[in-house]
Amino acid sequence: MGRQERLNAILDRVGSDGRVDVNALAAALGVSGATVRRDLQELSRSQLLVRTHGGALANDAAPPLSETPHHAEKRRIGQAAARLVGDNAVVGLTGGSTALELARALVGHRGITVVTNAINIAAELVGRPGLRLVVIGGVVRQSYELVGPAAEAMLANYHLDIAFIGVDGLTPEEGLTTHDEMEAQTDSAFLHRARRNVVIADSSKIGKVTFARISPLAGVDEVVTDRGASAAQLRGLRSAGVVVVTV
Repeated sequence: MGRQERLNAILDRVGSDGRVDVNALAAALGVSGATVRRDLQELSRSQLLVRTHGGALANDAAPPLSETPHHAEKRRIGQAAARLVGDNAVVGLTGGSTALELARALVGHRGITVVTNAINIAAELVGRPGLRLVVIGGVVRQSYELVGPAAEAMLANYHLDIAFIGVDGLTPEEGLTTHDEMEAQTDSAFLHRARRNVVIADSSKIGKVTFARISPLAGVDEVVTDRGASAAQLRGLRSAGVVVVTV
């Protein structure tokens, strides 16, 4: 069983049972306990489950967003990104906790249309006055995102003024990356349908490379991040021709 297949199996188990145990997972997957612990740590960093002593809990047992890592930075990033959106714009918005902060900051914009594949973002925005909401269909992931061929086929019918993409990794060499290959393909579809593309990512994602590539950095116009990234990391992004905004 490959690494990505193993991660998906863990997410399936925690989604169905609500909790998982390291020893039971190791036996079921045919790997060592150390391998399972590394997998759980990676999924925890992506906020796809909650790490506990000896195992993990489903994400619906996670602490409130205000207690998640880098919450203050994510809120600032979301507010800064919202200022890039003009009235009456069509906005593409993928999932993630930073994107959720952006969605909250968009409330109050006049006449905008938000196209998203994240059901938690849709729940945040539904019924807001002056805002049109379009939800992309697809296969539901533990991250609350709808991904896959159905999502990409629906996106092909739309033209976006600006797309905001959340990532798990961002480097000049490998571009935008995430943990799941289906999610990467759907995120790429957002990029291809937009006139202007913006990555929203806290500084912990910069300099990191994860499993699946979304796009080379050349496919991005701007990056909005916090001030925690090193000067060398930011310089590398800017040298690749990307506008970097730090907040």
